[in-house]
Amino acid sequence: MTTLPPGAGRRCHNAVNPLHSTIYFSPDFAKELAALGVTDSNAAYFAGRAAAMGAVGPGVVAATFYNFDHELIARHLPAVWDVASPEAVLAARLRAADATLRRLLGDETVTSDAMAEAAGLALRATEACTRHARPLYAAHADLPVPEEPHLAYWHAATLLREHRGDAHLAALLAAGLDPLEALVSHTATGKGMAPRWILATRGWRRADWDAAAGRLRERGLLDERGELTSRGSALRAELEGHTDRLDAAPYEHLGAAGVERLTELARGFVGTAVAAGAFPQDLTGKA
Repeated sequence: MTTLPPGAGRRCHNAVNPLHSTIYFSPDFAKELAALGVTDSNAAYFAGRAAAMGAVGPGVVAATFYNFDHELIARHLPAVWDVASPEAVLAARLRAADATLRRLLGDETVTSDAMAEAAGLALRATEACTRHARPLYAAHADLPVPEEPHLAYWHAATLLREHRGDAHLAALLAAGLDPLEALVSHTATGKGMAPRWILATRGWRRADWDAAAGRLRERGLLDERGELTSRGSALRAELEGHTDRLDAAPYEHLGAAGVERLTELARGFVGTAVAAGAFPQDLTGKA
């Protein structure tokens, strides 16, 4: 087994994942889904991310996405599949990924040797991913790998994202954090999604947020100012460590040199995408 530098796998994931995530903030994605008749942004997100699992209902999405209110999901699923089939949504999502990456990175980067190299490295890492107990990863792993390198890279980034994400849910359950407690404690680190975005997109009310914060305070994880206590910080660190252990295989398979090179390439792509306005400026933070 390859020995990686401490935190190398997580750093690589953190560099690769954002390029996948650009699509959910992309006007190209909204345009493609609207062309199918899906005009609500929540419906588009649920359909776009869940389509690989088929025409699933709200229960499956609540379980696999974890941090959305079930009532919000049920407003859109399974009804969205009467408007657009999962197959049509997957095709639209891939078209949106193509348009988004070309717009954010430019055709020169999209067709570059660096992109082809990154795609090869990321796909090699996915060879060690496993399907068991990882429903979102497993569903996406059954999809064909696109031929064009930038889309192959986006596909591989999707696989690595969902592989780690499925593992993270297991860690959250082991830590005893419900969906909103997970969000509140993550936001308290300063690295999570800002509360205004969570309340606008996840279906929770301010009263729900405050109640979750109260439960965290009762456990000694959050103080009266909404900051993590030492116990809260330790729990969040253990959560990420637990997730790292469950998600180690793809990066160990790629090896130290491959992980370092993929991280370098991915950071370059993400830097370009962020500079091009890929994400809202107020997406993260405690306010």
